[in-house]
Amino acid sequence: MTEQKKKIDFNIIKNAPTDGHRGFGVGALSLENVSPVIIDINEGEAFVDIGAMHARSAVEKRVKFSPNRDEVPEEGAKPYWLVWVTIERKEEGSYYAGVTACEMIVNKEKRRGYKSLPEHVNRLDKSMKRHIIVDHMDDRSKKILADFLKGHDENMWNLSSEELKKALRSKE
Repeated sequence: MTEQKKKIDFNIIKNAPTDGHRGFGVGALSLENVSPVIIDINEGEAFVDIGAMHARSAVEKRVKFSPNRDEVPEEGAKPYWLVWVTIERKEEGSYYAGVTACEMIVNKEKRRGYKSLPEHVNRLDKSMKRHIIVDHMDDRSKKILADFLKGHDENMWNLSSEELKKALRSKE
């Protein structure tokens, strides 16, 4: 009987995977510098919920998600943004390098919700690649996110790109 070796495509791990050597773990994906920020549009607040890394944020728990908006009962449904924020470091200090937003609609009462899992995964990837994708957000949500990022660490905001600052400027 032959034993098949398990193929390792990628690992999600913490810290430097190889610490300088070229053995196991080379090419592994590190999510250490990524934080999921949830924006509750109705409440006008933003907060970090690490559970969102595995689709287990407080907003997502006990909700069956569908990629079809029509399957979410409208009455009682709340809109949210899941924003992937990647932090990078340069000589002057840390800054917000990648910021990408994904839409979610949740009806806790009916335990149903809408989100596009491929979009969430792709936006996480884009954030890690230092992209800014927030143009599809409403102005109120952009302002909530900008205020949250500034309030979290104003120096990080000041060191961030003009592209990010311009993208989060709202007309409110």
